[in-house]
Amino acid sequence: MLQAQPSTLTKSQNATLRNLTIVGYLEGTSFLLLLGIAMPLKYMLDMPEAVRYIGMAHGVLFIAYILMLVITASKIKMPLWAMPAGVLGSFLPFGPFVFDYLLKKRLKKSD
Repeated sequence: MLQAQPSTLTKSQNATLRNLTIVGYLEGTSFLLLLGIAMPLKYMLDMPEAVRYIGMAHGVLFIAYILMLVITASKIKMPLWAMPAGVLGSFLPFGPFVFDYLLKKRLKKSD
């Protein structure tokens, strides 16, 4: 996890950004588990239970990620591209990880 935070953000803003990072990593990991483990178990070994449970967890984490993205955008002055990129990233494997890296890099650069 990238820990370098821009020094111009307040403690509250840093906490919000940290929460977005945590939820994003959880959401991204659940998506990778769904694609890489649960779906092959369902279609190759006829075990649909994994998709049911991991899919439900991923759905909850997806909603939490989008909500955290909106909350973060309202508390931190994010670049204009950040909101659509965050939403798009949530639909792509490894997307939340790349988005988190790019957002923190951009926020640090604008410091």
